[in-house]
Amino acid sequence: MSIKKMYYYLFYTLYKFWENISYPRFWSDIKASVSILALQIWLLISLFVYYNIFIDRFFNLNDYLSLFFILVLILLIIDYYTFNNKNKWMIILDEFDKLPKKKNIIGSVVVGVFILLIILNLIYSFYLMSQIDWSQYK
Repeated sequence: MSIKKMYYYLFYTLYKFWENISYPRFWSDIKASVSILALQIWLLISLFVYYNIFIDRFFNLNDYLSLFFILVLILLIIDYYTFNNKNKWMIILDEFDKLPKKKNIIGSVVVGVFILLIILNLIYSFYLMSQIDWSQYK
């Protein structure tokens, strides 16, 4: 499976998740896109934290906040054109709805584990950062 197809399947799984838990069902495509953006931002933050821990202890994200927001804006634009522009999400849903139910269940479990790993990665990066004695770097 290509990375693009996995990205689409992530959207599909999150769309179905929001459709199942939302009442009334509306804007599930937007919710799925925002969820993907949140995952991307958490991954980006953890990368900045790891950089701060392992490469440059004097690195301060506040000094690079404009770069961070530019990266988030780029991710937002990519997500918009990938899913929401011209309702491309409908084509994605049609494509993955045709998969056998067993394959969709397995795929949903894999996506769930992937999301959990991103969340745990962020938590672990914050944990590592909390273990540093920052007084010696002032």
